Amino acid sequence: MKKMLFIASAVILLLAFVGGAIFYGTQKSEQAGQLAYENKSSLVREHSRVLGHADARVEIVEFIDPACGTCRHFYPMVKEMLAAHPDRIRLVLRYAPFHQNSDYVVALVEAADKQGKYWETLEALLAAQDDWVVDHAVQPERVWRHLEGLGLDLARLQNDMNAPDIASLIAQDMADVNALNINKTPEFFVNGKPLPSFGYEPLKKLVDEALASEYR
Repeated sequence: MKKMLFIASAVILLLAFVGGAIFYGTQKSEQAGQLAYENKSSLVREHSRVLGHADARVEIVEFIDPACGTCRHFYPMVKEMLAAHPDRIRLVLRYAPFHQNSDYVVALVEAADKQGKYWETLEALLAAQDDWVVDHAVQPERVWRHLEGLGLDLARLQNDMNAPDIASLIAQDMADVNALNINKTPEFFVNGKPLPSFGYEPLKKLVDEALASEYR
């Protein structure tokens, strides 16, 4: 009898825990959605980098840290979504340089944009991330060797990294990161909605729902 009572009590506790976890997750998701709605202007700025068709009705906003391994992992998967719907989805990149010295890499890729080489530079550095990120910190001296063959004027690039507009851009993105309470990367918003939970499947589901809604 005691054993039966113990088992019943354990089951009740487990159900209470699961129910509480579901409630907490739902509440947290709703709070994130409300915060995104209240700070809509923080999602996309005039300086934001955009990949995809300007008239696309589905917009993925990604807050990225170039030194983040998960960001590197997600990047090609997000590009596959764009390739599957080239006229219907666009990607907007924002920065959340949380890793040590990651703002150095952000300044570098932004300086590369002044030479028309933004996406090539970003993708070359993401591909070589294992070399220039050591113990979750950027090693600036290791970054430069991965820029060979991109046709960049490296002297100009180094000078442009210190441009006031780039420092202002990084500051604005970090202000928006704080306004949206972002504390990890990558963080995604699809047509203004945050992911209900992190992962590729929740992202794909949110994108598919947006596609179905916008292109009936």
